[in-house]
Amino acid sequence: MLERETDVTAAPGKHDTKAVTEAVTEGAADPAATATATALAGTGLRLGYGDRIVADALDLDIPAGKVTALVGPNACGKSTALRALARLLKPAAGTVHLDGADIATLSARELALRLTLLPQSPTAPDGITVRDLVARGRTPHQRWWRQWSSADEAVVDRALAATDTATLADRSLDELSGGQRQRVWIAMALAQDTPVLLLDEPTTYLDLAHQVDVLELVAHLNRTENRTVVMVLHELNLACRYADHLVAMLDGHVVAAGAPGDVVTPDLVHEVFGLRAAVIACPVAGTPLVVPVGGRREHAEPSRG
Repeated sequence: MLERETDVTAAPGKHDTKAVTEAVTEGAADPAATATATALAGTGLRLGYGDRIVADALDLDIPAGKVTALVGPNACGKSTALRALARLLKPAAGTVHLDGADIATLSARELALRLTLLPQSPTAPDGITVRDLVARGRTPHQRWWRQWSSADEAVVDRALAATDTATLADRSLDELSGGQRQRVWIAMALAQDTPVLLLDEPTTYLDLAHQVDVLELVAHLNRTENRTVVMVLHELNLACRYADHLVAMLDGHVVAAGAPGDVVTPDLVHEVFGLRAAVIACPVAGTPLVVPVGGRREHAEPSRG
């Protein structure tokens, strides 16, 4: 087999919900064994790029074994916070803890066996095939005395099936549409097989059906394997439906955090998004459903003089 290299990261998704369940759970490790009580916490984080400060004195508590969604307007610091939780961005101040350990003290391999990140705009070598890219999720599991095995191959096959990308396995990533590429990256994160998944806008480029499929898979992984999931989402109604815990951010600060039913109110939507809205119960899931009643700006009536 080819030697697998690199250190890329990803997340979950699929088509038929029943097939998702079977594809991911078949041959998977016992949830009690995989799901350690994993939790992430950021304390007093000062985050930025050069002289530009995005967040200051930011505290984030991510419940273990839950699906957490970070929501808020563009440029509020959601993705920056996620990068800090994944150790891709070093805080100018403050600490991030994973299972009580400062992530700055963990080796790259230790971190990669415990936490997976699917960034917003991942990159891959030109000409790489779908199967080879997904296989790179197994890199942290390789050692000089344990090279590629049939077990690794089986994990890759399950990840491809779970994300409805098995028929694309031999095609070049360059040939695929944006939505197809996104599902392939998600498959790679599944192949990494960590108890913590960090997903930066995992539904980007996906049509509505595949958005729901991805989030159904995320919810399934959480329920059956107790994986801790943190995702940045722009779709507030989908966040309410699929997250156990919601963190609403504005200007680099947490405005509110808790269960979606406790967090999402008309006042919160107006404060965070500048949008007048009604919040009703979703007729299907019973979760908060935001219904806009006006735009971000109130337009004056045209004069009739």
